[in-house]
Formats: sequence, C-alpha cells, structure tokens
Amino acid sequence: MTTDLHPASRIGGLAESHIREMTRLALDYGAVNLGQGFPDFGTPAEVRASAAQAILNEHNQYAVTWGIRPLREAIAESLRRRFAPGFDWVDPERHVTVTLGVTEGLVSALMASVEPGDEVIIIEPAHENYAPAARFAGGRPVFVPLLPPDYVLDLDRLRAAVSPRTKAIVVNTPHNPSGRVFTPAEMEGVATLCLEHDLLAVTDEIYDRILYDGRVHIALATLPGMTERTVTVGGLSKTFAVTGWRLGYAVAPEPWSTALRTIHDFTTICAPTPLQHAGVVAYSLPESFYETQLADYHWRRDEMMRILDAAGFEGSRPEGAYYVLAGYEAWDFPGEAVEFSRWLTREVGVAVVAGSSFYATPGLGTRQVRFAFAKKPETLAAARERLVRGFEARTRGR
Repeated sequence: MTTDLHPASRIGGLAESHIREMTRLALDYGAVNLGQGFPDFGTPAEVRASAAQAILNEHNQYAVTWGIRPLREAIAESLRRRFAPGFDWVDPERHVTVTLGVTEGLVSALMASVEPGDEVIIIEPAHENYAPAARFAGGRPVFVPLLPPDYVLDLDRLRAAVSPRTKAIVVNTPHNPSGRVFTPAEMEGVATLCLEHDLLAVTDEIYDRILYDGRVHIALATLPGMTERTVTVGGLSKTFAVTGWRLGYAVAPEPWSTALRTIHDFTTICAPTPLQHAGVVAYSLPESFYETQLADYHWRRDEMMRILDAAGFEGSRPEGAYYVLAGYEAWDFPGEAVEFSRWLTREVGVAVVAGSSFYATPGLGTRQVRFAFAKKPETLAAARERLVRGFEARTRGR
C-alpha cells in the first residue's frame, strides 16, 4: 500500500534521546547508571506518605489547570522568601503555573513566545531538550558555546549571536552538564543584552538549591529591568528526588503567564493531582532538610572527583548541580564520546552520557562524557570499583 503521508518536518533530524538510550543500555547490561540525572536515594518519607494519602483521600481527578492553589502559593512564597524582594510581585493566582516538569514549562514558554523564523539563543553544552523545544515552536536555535576547562560565559560571543530575528535566550544556572554557577557579572551581562535587544529570557533553574562552596544562585528575573521579560522555570524533581513525578513550575508576569497557560491548558490539562498535594508538603520541609541535603551533595561531589582521578578521567570541579563533564584521553580509547559511552556501559559496567550529546556545534564534547553523581554512597562505591578495574585493565602494560 502506498501513501503520501509522512511525519512532520519539524521532527526531522531528531532521534532517541541519548540520555534515555544510556539508561536503557544500563538496564540491559546491569550497569551502574551514572548517566541519567536522577537521584537513586529516597524521596523524603513525609513527602512519599503525603502522595499516598492524597490518593487515598480521593484527590484523583483533574486539578485546576494552573495547579492547586496551595502549591502555587507555596512556590510563590518560596521564591519571595529566598530572593526577597525580587519576586514580591508574584501573585499565585495570576503568575504561577504548575507544569509537567521543567521540560513542559520550557516548551510552553517557547511555544507561547516564539514565532516561525524567530531565533532562540541556547548556551551550550545544553540539555538535549532545549533545541527541539525551540524548533517545535517554529524557532531556529542559535548556539553559543561554553568551552572547557572553565566554561566561562563569553559575553562578546553571546552578543555576536544576536540578530534582528532573535526573540529569546534560554539560560540554565546552575548549569547542566558543566556544573558552572554563573557569576553576578555573567548574569548582569545577560540582562544587559536582553534589555538592549528587547529579548525574552527563559530560565531553567531546576538546580537552584544545589550550590557548592558557598556559591549563591542569582535568579535572572530579580535583576533590574528583567522582571517583565523573564519566564522563570523550576521544579521539584531534583530537590526532593521525585524526577518521575513530573512537577515543575513556570513563573511569569503578564502577558507571558496567560500565553504559556494557554499552551499548558491545551497540551497537558494539568499536572498529576495527588502529587501536587504532596508537593505542598515538600515545600513545608524545614530549612534543616536543605542544609543536610547540601552537605550530602558536597560529599558526593568530592567523592565523584576522587573516583574520576583514580580512574583516569579529567574534569572540572562542579560549582553547582550534580554533574561532571570529564575527558577520557588516558583510557587510550580511539572512538568518540558516543561510542565510548556505549562501550563503557557494555564492557566496564558503568553508564555515562556522551558530552557531544549536549552540543550542536560539530567537534565539541566529542572526547568527554558526563557523570551524574546524585547517587547513594554504595552506588558510587560500585561505580568506583568498576571504573578503576576497567581503567587498570585498559592501560595495563602500556
């Protein structure tokens, strides 16, 4: 049977997510999964219990499309308290939308703002969902690279990427996968550029609680002149170890809030109702929860760096988030990063993600892999044993 039907051109060139591919391979080969960025330690007990109780209490039907009001209030209060007075303008009824994770928040924001042919600046390396989100909105991604070993944001290079068609810029800090936390000077430079060229900023701030060595997260929306031109996207996945719950949020002034709510309404209806009720409980956890969590992440970061050093990898010490991009030259492996990541999963038993999957610019990240260290001590210990053994076997007699 012949037909002229074919898939839409907007998905041309897209294939299976490399990150999800590596999780699939980890399962197939029984590998330790340091590839996909999910915590393998437990969700706080009271948060899990509240989700179960919400189901038993019959909170199982559609919620208000923008999210249940107590959760929107909790999100707004958290932002006001942590970034005072930068989010004092936020009205939970008008400006906060509960989304299906950060990914849906970003997609809704770009679909609501980008016209066909508009350009969207993406700072790379970048999460592999950013560019497809821009393309699905009809936009054209324009990439500005951060380069190893320091991954400093070159503001001159950023400025050179702006054209008369530029509509928006996607900003992620703390940064995945480099581990950078952008400095005040870098963030002020982004703000200045947005003001000079009348650009919208869409920020991915999912790691805003995971900061090392006393570093401070700067929310772009709080800088002078940026409130009216920033969509702040965040979520619960990483902070509360609930990546499978798909609970995120988008905070925006008008007209952006109403516009992205329209996309959200007609694509998702609402985020899962019982999990939203549990989200309210998550936001009620005491400050001691975050202090303990951050101390644990400092240990994980330092242990990951010790493991990489022992196993012949070279990477920059993360300033935030829970990833390391590391080079594997000492392994004397001839192939590029995608091939190496698959080989390491099959033959050594540790899954990682190719650095090149975070770049669109040819040649970048081709000799690097990303390690995710949001893992239990025993998971990291198992990874260490396998990586060191594999490295010694690979380089023995050289």
